[in-house]
Amino acid sequence: MWTHAAWQEWQPASGDRLAAYADRCDAVEGNTTFYAIPARRTVESWTAQTAPDFRFVVKLHRSITHERRLSGVDEEMRAFLSAIEPLGPRAHALWVQLPGSFGPSDLGALALFLRRLPRSYRSAVEVRHPAFFENERAATQLESVLDRVGAEWIPFDTTTLFDGLPVTPAEQEAWSKKPRVPRRTRALTEFPIVRYHGRDSAERTVEGWRPWVATVADWLREGRSPTVFVHTPDNAEAVPLARRFHAEVVAEVPELAPLPEPKPTGPMTLF
Repeated sequence: MWTHAAWQEWQPASGDRLAAYADRCDAVEGNTTFYAIPARRTVESWTAQTAPDFRFVVKLHRSITHERRLSGVDEEMRAFLSAIEPLGPRAHALWVQLPGSFGPSDLGALALFLRRLPRSYRSAVEVRHPAFFENERAATQLESVLDRVGAEWIPFDTTTLFDGLPVTPAEQEAWSKKPRVPRRTRALTEFPIVRYHGRDSAERTVEGWRPWVATVADWLREGRSPTVFVHTPDNAEAVPLARRFHAEVVAEVPELAPLPEPKPTGPMTLF
């Protein structure tokens, strides 16, 4: 996602909104592809608005993951991969977000699906079934499936969101929709991906991500290249919060490359 009503002060009214986002962050969740497979010309415009090293984590269409549950999806996958092909190296990972009902008994379908993906694409799987977090055997089985093809396990950390009753309408809505699962910090590959969900309070969001600052710093020291996405219930301050998270990691790992510096959005003046 790269458009939001609260971000209009620094985004153009129409046109290159992704370019404005890419002036501030170097990775994005491609969430819209879950609801509709984009036209190639649309994806070509995404490519034109971003640098070659910009990262798209592209969510597979719901027909693949939620409706057909990874089975019999060859035609849908061909259409999806054809659509995102213009991204080239910007397609950092195929994001396989699975429904909460997709449990340990479905791992055979996941294993077959991942084995059939083109090796030119990196894949990352987000599971929400409680068994993968509460049952050590189920977690080990999932890790084994992912390890065989070099896929990553994406943790969606909502522990801060659920740490205390909701106090805003946006938090109440998030409580009704987001999964409540334990925090998981184990990386399987060189390219871990984290989705962190805080609160509408910036202070509570920052306090809740402290464990991730330490974990991401450790990953960087190990030679990994993580991607971290910061969410809040209303996402109004998600971009400055993401930049703040990056700054806290830089304080631990000074050699980390800086984020882009936003271009001025107002009229130029002499004084």
